[in-house]
Formats: sequence, C-alpha cells, structure tokens
Amino acid sequence: MNRAEFILVTAVILFVAFMLGWFACWLVHRLTRVSQADIGELDKMAQALHEAEDARDQAIAYLQGRESDMATQLSQTEAELRAAMDGLRSARQEAEELRAYVERINQTA
Repeated sequence: MNRAEFILVTAVILFVAFMLGWFACWLVHRLTRVSQADIGELDKMAQALHEAEDARDQAIAYLQGRESDMATQLSQTEAELRAAMDGLRSARQEAEELRAYVERINQTA
C-alpha cells in the first residue's frame, strides 16, 4: 500500500467515524427530546408547586400570627392570675386578722 492509498483509507475511516458520531448524537437528541405534552405537564407542575408554596407561606404567616396572639393572651392570663393570687393572699391575711381580732374580743368578754 503506497502513501496515497494510506491517506485515502485513513480519510475514509475518519469520515465514517465522524458520520457514526454525528448519527449517534442526532439519535440521542431525537430520543431525549422533550415533547410539547411534556412541556405542558411541566408547566402545570410548576404552577401547582407555586400555588403550594403560596399556601405554605400563608399557613406559616397565619400560624405565626396565631402564635403571637396566643402568647399575648397567655401573658394577659398570667397577669390576671398573679393579680387574683395577690388578692386571694390579701383576703386570707385579712380573714386571719379578723379571726384573731374576733378571738381576742371573745376571750376578753
């Protein structure tokens, strides 16, 4: 085989390899191409995801507001409880003082 034949055979082999690579690339792109129906479905899924995120954000905001309301109500209830306990303590002390006074009056009489 002389030099011209070797170059021609090498060129043909490289051209065939190029054509096989190009065909393989075209075939892969053809098989993995996204159809219009798939794009529509992806759009629907994206919209559903967006709506779910909005609903989640609204739920989180509602829960945070509800939690702050409950914390405020709890602090008010605790303040009322402390006031009631102080009033009860004062009433018990006053009742005890009145019992002691009545007992002293009964003993002296």
